[in-house]
Amino acid sequence: MAQPESPTHPARNRGALLGVLKYTALALGAVIMIFPFLDMFLGALRTPAERLALPMVYWPHHPQWHNFVRVFTELPMLTWLANSILVTSLITAIQMVTSTMAGYALAKYRFFGSKALLSLVLGAQMFPFFLLIIPIFFLLRFVPLAGGNDLLGQGGSGLLNSYAAMILPFAVTWYGIFLMRQNFLGVPNEIIDAARMDGAGEFRIFATVVLPLVKPSLATLGIFVFLYHWNEVIWTMTVTRSAPDLQTIPVGIYLLRGAFIDQSTFSLQQASVFISILPVMILFLLLQRYYVRGLTAGAVKG
Repeated sequence: MAQPESPTHPARNRGALLGVLKYTALALGAVIMIFPFLDMFLGALRTPAERLALPMVYWPHHPQWHNFVRVFTELPMLTWLANSILVTSLITAIQMVTSTMAGYALAKYRFFGSKALLSLVLGAQMFPFFLLIIPIFFLLRFVPLAGGNDLLGQGGSGLLNSYAAMILPFAVTWYGIFLMRQNFLGVPNEIIDAARMDGAGEFRIFATVVLPLVKPSLATLGIFVFLYHWNEVIWTMTVTRSAPDLQTIPVGIYLLRGAFIDQSTFSLQQASVFISILPVMILFLLLQRYYVRGLTAGAVKG
């Protein structure tokens, strides 16, 4: 005897509908996020005639793949890439070291002036870097015995037009120190005390016990620092005016936009921009799981 069909539960229908709406919203958000990159990629493939055509030609009929080759043959793209990777990687590594060590000291040690130092870290975040460009520029310009300067810092260019000028001003980040301090506060003191009772030194405790516990937040800091300094233009352009061989990708693209203003080079510019974002995209994909953990660390207590 056939069994009667059970009626569909209303709550189940609502759950299915909410699921469809959720994934539809996520898919729409993904399309919105991907669209600028797709437009940039397709723009690099358009011919000058397709750029000027009315109505607008969005999908190129004759893709100009050679534009990606021209970027390396007609522009110093390899030099720009090498400078960007070198400078950004060194800044990221240095900031991760200084941020973790300073943040750990402020979180787990009590010493004279620690509260004042923490207040300085918090207050310094109120001042953007561009307010300090002029004083830092002159400090680097008059460094004694550097860049042809004498003992009084006169006669040469100091540390300007060098990798040191591009890296040293960013050796410490107040935001990174505060971020790592907040994460170190979540590390139980009992773990540190147990390591001390086992005879571990302070540096060994820091490197082998504490740092692995905040690895997601450290990766998040690294992504933020790398992304910011990969796209930095103003300071790099200021200190490399007389050294074009030290220029990075953002500075090169900025100067490229000013040098070529006709339609025949717009595709070349977009190809350059697309290539410039590939290292950042690769880095983010490699560290994505740590990035998500770092953002959600402390949000859920278990």
